[in-house]
Parts: sequence; C-alpha cells; structure tokens
Amino acid sequence: PTTLTSLNNLAQVLKSQGKYDESEAMHRRELEGCEKILGPDHPDTLISVSNLASVLRSRGKYKESETMHRHALEQRKNILGPGHPKTQLSANNLATVLRLQ
Repeated sequence: PTTLTSLNNLAQVLKSQGKYDESEAMHRRELEGCEKILGPDHPDTLISVSNLASVLRSRGKYKESETMHRHALEQRKNILGPGHPKTQLSANNLATVLRLQ
C-alpha cells in the first residue's frame, strides 16, 4: 500500500506539470495494484479510480472519464452512503465531465 501511495503522489505531480501521458500511465499502474491488493470496492481503490478519471478528463478523454466517475459514484453511494463527502465529490466530478461534453 505504501508503494501505491507513492505511485499516486508521483502521478499527481506529473499531472500538475502537464505530463498527462505519464500521469495516466502511473495512475493506471496504481489502480491495477489497488484492485489486486485492496480489492475493487475498497475506498482507497475508488480514490484511484477518481484520480485516473480526472487525468482522463484533462486529456479530453471525456467518455472514459465519465464511465470511471460513474463507477466511483455508484460504489461510494453503496459503501459510504449518498451524503458522504467523498460521494458528493464523485457527483461533482461526474457533473464536471458531463458539462465538458
């Protein structure tokens, strides 16, 4: 899990530098690890889903971003409840990508 956190941090730095290709690849690697180690519905895995969806949005890959944001939203509703701040964040992220489309 610590290595996964490091991958996420590096991916976030790459995104902030505008290195979207590298950031996307790093986020995909992190998400794969989270799904394998933590499981697909773990709250930390859902953070990874959201982070990758955000990079995809930045790259103009709106449809894939939308799909991932919808997944994160639905899973967070089921796991955390509709009123949880992370669930609300997922709803906002989905709305943002829908607006951009």
